Amino acid sequence: MITSIVLIKTSTDRIPEIAEQIAALDSVSEVYSVTGAHDLIAMVRVVDHDDLADVIPGRISKVPGVLSTETHIAFRTYSQHDLESAFAIGLDA
Repeated sequence: MITSIVLIKTSTDRIPEIAEQIAALDSVSEVYSVTGAHDLIAMVRVVDHDDLADVIPGRISKVPGVLSTETHIAFRTYSQHDLESAFAIGLDA
């Protein structure tokens, strides 16, 4: 599974509506409204790199009100949840 973090600039008067439209797209697992240089961050999870072209420029960028996107592809995923699960293997709670 390939995870991409997509930083999105939008029309500021429509952030909630744009976020909802992006969140409804296949392969988009979460959309966050954030502070800073970007308005939204979308987490995109696909099986193949070619699928990124279908999702990001093919669908996210075409949502009315999306002004620009910047995509970062994750090499590895680290999370507290994963670490806790790994250390709990074989232990009785």
